[in-house]
Amino acid sequence: MVSIYSSELAKKRPLKDCILGAIDIGTNSIHMVVVQINAQIPSFSIIAKEKDTVRLGDRDHETGNLTKTAINRSLAALKRCKHLAQSLKVDQIIAVATSATREAPNGKEFLRQIEEELGIVVDLISGQEEARRIYLGVLSGMDFGGKVHSVIDIGGGSTEIILGDSKETRFLSSTKIGAVRLTQDFIHTDPINSTELIALQAYVRGMLERPVEEFKHALKIGEKPLFVGTSGTSEALALIHATENQGVEPLTLNGYQISRREIETILNKLIFMNYSQRSTLTGMSERRAEIIIAGVVILVEAMKMLDIDSLTICERALREGVIVDWMLQNGYIEDRLAFQGEVRPRNVYKIAHKYEVDLPHAEKIAHFALNIFDSTKNQLHCWGDLEREYLWSATILHNSGLYISHSAHHKHSYYLIRNAELLGFSEIEIELIAQIARYHRKSKPKRKHETYACLSDNHRKIIKQLSAILRLAIALDRRQIGAIKNLECRYDQEYRQLHLYLTPTQPDDDCALELWNLDYKKPIFEQEFQVKVLTTLHRYISK
Repeated sequence: MVSIYSSELAKKRPLKDCILGAIDIGTNSIHMVVVQINAQIPSFSIIAKEKDTVRLGDRDHETGNLTKTAINRSLAALKRCKHLAQSLKVDQIIAVATSATREAPNGKEFLRQIEEELGIVVDLISGQEEARRIYLGVLSGMDFGGKVHSVIDIGGGSTEIILGDSKETRFLSSTKIGAVRLTQDFIHTDPINSTELIALQAYVRGMLERPVEEFKHALKIGEKPLFVGTSGTSEALALIHATENQGVEPLTLNGYQISRREIETILNKLIFMNYSQRSTLTGMSERRAEIIIAGVVILVEAMKMLDIDSLTICERALREGVIVDWMLQNGYIEDRLAFQGEVRPRNVYKIAHKYEVDLPHAEKIAHFALNIFDSTKNQLHCWGDLEREYLWSATILHNSGLYISHSAHHKHSYYLIRNAELLGFSEIEIELIAQIARYHRKSKPKRKHETYACLSDNHRKIIKQLSAILRLAIALDRRQIGAIKNLECRYDQEYRQLHLYLTPTQPDDDCALELWNLDYKKPIFEQEFQVKVLTTLHRYISK
């Protein structure tokens, strides 16, 4: 694993760490996220979130103005956001307003009122700019591995669709169809009747016709983009699906996948439910239950028209994109595409920094672990680049549990990794990384361990073999002083022996503690791979 965030390259910049608050004044809700920005990595960690469903999109039907009631709800929510931000000692609050405000005749007057009463300056952004910043938010939380990808964000007043790849943003669109807007215009019965549903579906298809045509024109022949959904509608669907199929809510929705067929099945259930019944569904707030049908119809019709079969959830969207845009403008990030390509390693280092991991020690062990992995590939194991990345990530974070206590710190490491905001990884990938780190010491993986036992055979094999490699690597830096300068691994297939040739950093160092620790830790490796581990120390003492 080669990362630009090694301790050598993570040099101090003139930029300072800071705390920012980002507010998104939407048609349905007002969201705020407060983040701690680390200037050296660079990355941001979410400190707090605030959300209030204000329904700013409940506009006067005759004039199109924002109503006094909706404005008052919004001002009260913004006041709470400001108080929270101040209590967390933010250095700056950044705020943007979207569809409802930009379309209302009195929208700018509303923004002036916010500035006069609360001292918050709000940036009124266009639909295209909203799409661009949503995309930045997604790029900060997902790793697309250089593949072409698309994003759909269904808001209260508009829907943004984006297409991009590792080099450029190919297509950005904002269409005036949103969950609040279409609920007000088309749904007047509860449950929705067939006439209203047919009219709603037809309207959505008509509105999406042009952006879909332009989207397809931007695709190259044979390309099938990964389709990512952000914000309330997509997240609510994922929670419903997970509860129905797995019985529990996932710890993170980031990377959660749901097929179009499954989404259509959920929609078919929703249209026969009344408001009270929808409100009882897992992950469904009372306000979301009012608008969920319109939101899901938009999603289903978009997927059909775009010929998309599966949706992947991303928990980051506009407000995180506002943060990334600020970081770009202020020099914290030089290249947004490079920033996206390093989502996974950057977030591993972010968590390591949060839990005060000794990075030089962790990186030394990672170097040894990857050396053993690479040297034994296609001989003792057949794992690929993904598993290699899991090993690297687990190695960097294996001692994070020391942040809580040395006693049983391997178990603390599992808990911290499992519940960390490890962006770019799916839930099962986070589980694998946490398990590999958890078994770096003490007991080897056992079926009686519940979180291990419930995994598939292949996933259990990954954990057993990669944690065994990690144990050997840890032994090679037992004193945490970089005593071993070089490691060379040679596998003798005839005798099933793995030879470790060690070169000490100091020629007169007998590395007795490292050799003893290797002998202590190697039985689990030997048992797992059915080999004998032999160690030779090359010492060159000058006369």
